[in-house]
Amino acid sequence: MPFATARTVSLHGAVGHLVDVQADVSPGQVGFTMVGRADTMINESRDRCRMAIINSGLDWPATRRITILLSPADLAKSGTHFDLAIALSVLAAAGSVPATALAATAFIGELTLDGNLRSAAGVLPMVLAAAERGVRAVFVPEPQAAEAAMVADMSVVGVRSLGQVVAVLRGEEVPEAPPVAPMSGAQLLAWRGQERLDELDLADLVGLDDARYAVEVAAAGGHHLLMSGPKGCGKTSLAERIPGILPDLSPAESVELSAIHSLAGTLDPAVGFPTRPPFSAPHHDASKASLIGGGLGVVRPGELSKAHTGVLFLDEFPLFRTDVIEALRQPLENGDITIARRDESVTLPARAMVVLAANPCPCGDYSGDVRHNHCTCREVQRRAYRMKVTGPVADRVDIVRQLPALRRHDAVVDLAAPEPSIQVRRRVVAARARQADRYAEESWRLNGHAPGPVLRERWPLTKAGQKAVDDQLYAGRLSRRGATRVHRLAWTVADLRHLDQPGLDEVDTALRLRTGDPLLLSMLERVG
Repeated sequence: MPFATARTVSLHGAVGHLVDVQADVSPGQVGFTMVGRADTMINESRDRCRMAIINSGLDWPATRRITILLSPADLAKSGTHFDLAIALSVLAAAGSVPATALAATAFIGELTLDGNLRSAAGVLPMVLAAAERGVRAVFVPEPQAAEAAMVADMSVVGVRSLGQVVAVLRGEEVPEAPPVAPMSGAQLLAWRGQERLDELDLADLVGLDDARYAVEVAAAGGHHLLMSGPKGCGKTSLAERIPGILPDLSPAESVELSAIHSLAGTLDPAVGFPTRPPFSAPHHDASKASLIGGGLGVVRPGELSKAHTGVLFLDEFPLFRTDVIEALRQPLENGDITIARRDESVTLPARAMVVLAANPCPCGDYSGDVRHNHCTCREVQRRAYRMKVTGPVADRVDIVRQLPALRRHDAVVDLAAPEPSIQVRRRVVAARARQADRYAEESWRLNGHAPGPVLRERWPLTKAGQKAVDDQLYAGRLSRRGATRVHRLAWTVADLRHLDQPGLDEVDTALRLRTGDPLLLSMLERVG
């Protein structure tokens, strides 16, 4: 039979699509034709596959006409990992491999000219997509067998060469082959630094009651947060302690995060599925592609997607490039990133809690108090610096806090011992549980992700609370977007207080969190 089908997976962002690689080997004018919207990398596979088959001691149908269809034909396809499936479909169509052995099996891997395999990025989301469509076995490069085995009920065969794959399919003795090199040392960097964050505790920070409460509300509802203040006032210390008060990842969140890191090439299968939320803090010199995602060729996730379900901390935010700052508009608003190119549009998840930190001026010493002001910046410099954290991006941030400079009195005054992270985390977990119950039938689980129109219709504020929001809106002190964020914050405050509906007090607290006004002592005392 001159026809055979092998299967592989095409990735579009973190979403996989099962692809049938159909080969027809028949008499006619000698040639090799490939159709089905293949990119340059796939089209070049005809030479890689031909030489890999010949150098593996197998028969290449050199006197036949070979036609390859990548189905569905209307789906754009990219990547060198199609090589193995293409080579096997040709061999099966030529009769060198039993075509029935390819059934319900996916093949992933790039071939070298000598027939050996090379690793491919994104094996986990590929295998997940294959499993969802009925595939029960998968052949992958040997170093990535552990990654593929993370998918339940999937039979995984780790191989080193095309010759080994053919031997397994024929039921023959598997020949020796040189080991496959892993993709890079990037896997070792996947969760590095998490141990250091686990050792940090809110109990280490004395004072900062206002900012600590803002951090708790942000963590409970998944709200974005902006902290501004002189250098050394505690912005970074607070941000690094946020992961410690977040709950563990759910199984679905863990799989989704692992798929993103697999696509980025930073997944360490030895660690298994992550259980704690990620934390990413890129340097302010980061490019737009490294933060948002993109790159040449195949789209790769950026730091924002790799911090999905966790925390993305952008320290020294005004020092980021303008194009990077402006690119944050969509993910801050929608929780995903769409990267559009000529032939395809890729959407990556980016539901990270974004925490921004900024100094009041370039030197970081400006405090607004002439008695303690050591700033050397000119006013025009301060104004240009502050403009980077205003406008549309700042309007998409839910909570704004101004942190005061540390004074000598603050260090020696007899203050009550601060709460440890474990106590704050209990309240955050309880508040998130209330939200999960409330939104059980929805596609979101946190107040910070709830659409404004749905909140107003199904989960409204009390009449007094809504009037307070409307007064601020009609007075021009809130935008429409800002009013929605106040509504979300009011629900989070109510959840922390175990209330069934936000009232005027909760709205007042939400307005202060939104506008940066100091919180009243009575508000802080009501925590817990």
